Amino acid sequence: MDVSNYMIEGNKKIDLKNHATTENHGYKEKQLLDQHIPESVSKLKELHWRLHAEAKKGIVVVLQAMDAAGKDEAISYIFSNLNAQGLKTTSFQKPSDTELSHDYLWRIREGLPARGQIGILNRSHYEEVIAPRVHDLLEDETIPDNKDKEEIWSVRYRQINDFERYLTENGFEVIKFFFHMSKEEQKHRLLERMKNPKKNFEFSFSDVEERQHWDSYQEIFEDMLSNTSTDYAPWYILPADDEWYSRYIITEVMIECLEKIDPHYPKISEENQKKLDKCIEQLENEED
Repeated sequence: MDVSNYMIEGNKKIDLKNHATTENHGYKEKQLLDQHIPESVSKLKELHWRLHAEAKKGIVVVLQAMDAAGKDEAISYIFSNLNAQGLKTTSFQKPSDTELSHDYLWRIREGLPARGQIGILNRSHYEEVIAPRVHDLLEDETIPDNKDKEEIWSVRYRQINDFERYLTENGFEVIKFFFHMSKEEQKHRLLERMKNPKKNFEFSFSDVEERQHWDSYQEIFEDMLSNTSTDYAPWYILPADDEWYSRYIITEVMIECLEKIDPHYPKISEENQKKLDKCIEQLENEED
């Protein structure tokens, strides 16, 4: 798979109508489930162990989408297979009063990974250029005195780009996935959650309320993607109507990132190797 087909070039004007929510990729679902995804996850797992063992670099993974687009499922089916000690998952909701009393990027730091970890941001700092814009919530926040409401978005895009550059320059790769789902598919998934008692817990009444702002969200997503995909922190647009294929893309992108980092298991010193050999000999000669 050529994952660059889904990566957005920096400073490129994005029109989501030009990006498919599903495509004829040539993979049957059974192939993805039984072969391709398990093979990719196995490879990802090994690379992740090496990243964790070396503990020199980390990866920040951003997941953004409309409700029911597949973020939680991607976490369950892909990242839950990884070493738990080297994984950190954080979900972000509406800012609390405490969070609003700080700068808008303050709360994101809680979700950032340590070296040797992959940090999953289920929603993220990008919420601060999406929801407040859709619902005109800036009056709840403190913004620069010399900026009006319309100017603040370009300022935040610049600040977010600078923040992500700071992370990458300090050893934390940033990978961002946008789950591009059609309105028809969201309707289907929401109805399934509403009608299936086993899935009722996944449904929130706010999902239907937010759906009424679909067009506004799409316009803001386009603006966000156009202004914040960079060569050091790119966005990948997933054809999210096809859940399993999207998960396969995510896994392959993660593998490519880890292969670029090329982590290695630490080598034991000569002195410790001698101690280790003695310990091995001691245990092997123990009487049962």
